[in-house]
Amino acid sequence: MMPLLLADAGEEVMIKRVGGSPEMKKHLEDMGFVAGGSVTVISDINGNLIVNVKDSRVAISREMAGKIMV
Repeated sequence: MMPLLLADAGEEVMIKRVGGSPEMKKHLEDMGFVAGGSVTVISDINGNLIVNVKDSRVAISREMAGKIMV
């Protein structure tokens, strides 16, 4: 298991766990980052990621990406 931060661009990975404070967890889950779901990293710009999740393209901060374990 590793944080989403370390996934390679273009690689589809499965979300194993979402961590962080209850508020951050809820925010990430509302955006579609749920355990068992898949996410694809599109690009990494200074640690901030653009990802495809649930057929949507989403930008997340380095901090949020560190809370998503794949």
